[in-house]
Amino acid sequence: MNATAEQSARPLTIVHVVFSSRIAGGERHCIDLAQAQARAGHTVHVVGSAGSAIAGAVGPDVRFHGLHLPLLRGLRLRARVRRLRADVCHGHLGPACKAVAAVVGAARIGTLHVGYKAHQHAALDGLICVNSTQKRQIKDYRGLSRVIYNWAPSKRLGTGGDLRAELGLGPERLLVGSVGRLHKSKGMDLLVSAFKTFAPADADLVILGEGEDMPLLQRLAAGDPRIRLLGFREDVDAALRSLDLFVSPSREEAFPLAILEAMRAGLPVVSSATQGPQEMLARQPGRLVPVGDVAALGRAIADSLAEMRARPRAEREKVVYDLTPYDRDHAVAEVIAFYRTVMAALGQPPGAAVARPEGVHA
Repeated sequence: MNATAEQSARPLTIVHVVFSSRIAGGERHCIDLAQAQARAGHTVHVVGSAGSAIAGAVGPDVRFHGLHLPLLRGLRLRARVRRLRADVCHGHLGPACKAVAAVVGAARIGTLHVGYKAHQHAALDGLICVNSTQKRQIKDYRGLSRVIYNWAPSKRLGTGGDLRAELGLGPERLLVGSVGRLHKSKGMDLLVSAFKTFAPADADLVILGEGEDMPLLQRLAAGDPRIRLLGFREDVDAALRSLDLFVSPSREEAFPLAILEAMRAGLPVVSSATQGPQEMLARQPGRLVPVGDVAALGRAIADSLAEMRARPRAEREKVVYDLTPYDRDHAVAEVIAFYRTVMAALGQPPGAAVARPEGVHA
């Protein structure tokens, strides 16, 4: 094996950075990627906020480092990365990417779980785009970039049983569901309004998730016993088995893992036509509606339920989606290959701290 091939095969030391206190889609992706890289033989660390729920979720093969307080976070991260002799420092979500920009001596990577913001991402050496639109929109970015799709993380079955039985729903009831953070960007208020106005009387709605919009959603749902706000649950995949229809009402969405989970469960999907779902559902079963259009969302839900009502539950077949573009093993290998491409552009062999050039141009 020549020196170049040996370097390309050598395990890496990787530091992921995510400062969230709770675990949602981007955080789950970071955790799953870190675990997969560790299983592949790389040395993997996650730096986050002290006391974060992420600390207990990374597993025994990944070491978590908690930082107290956000003061001088970038400089403290730089010192930690230097001590760990990391080859790669990979940020997830805006605050983490901004801190990663302060790192010296490791390839600085960011994943655009939400979208590109120059003050958070422009100084990074490489960006992973989760849909093709993102890559087209960052034409002024001076680093390297690559589109690598996310994947549905390991199934979350938890200890829950049959959600329909838990809610006391008979087989004749149609159950609509959504999963996500209760934040304006996720559009759960649009879903509640659409459901109340357009859904038939024999349908129920469950929303799984927690967040700052819970009081708003409770007010919107008041007086309609068909709507249940179930909060955060560990048994998402088990709950999906009980649904008849999955809805993603987001106002903005780069790559919703919840839709991938619904596709994996074989559920019909109605989604707003944000960036990620437009690409994910292209040439796939599913209904797309204009973003923010309550009437269009409500009609799509009502139409989907009317089609289901024509067939007994026992006779309905699962929807078949092509999930091959979202294969975990392929995507993890692509991420590692991208790390090595960025390292090579920086003149950085594995295990070596290097002086940083002024910039890497695509």
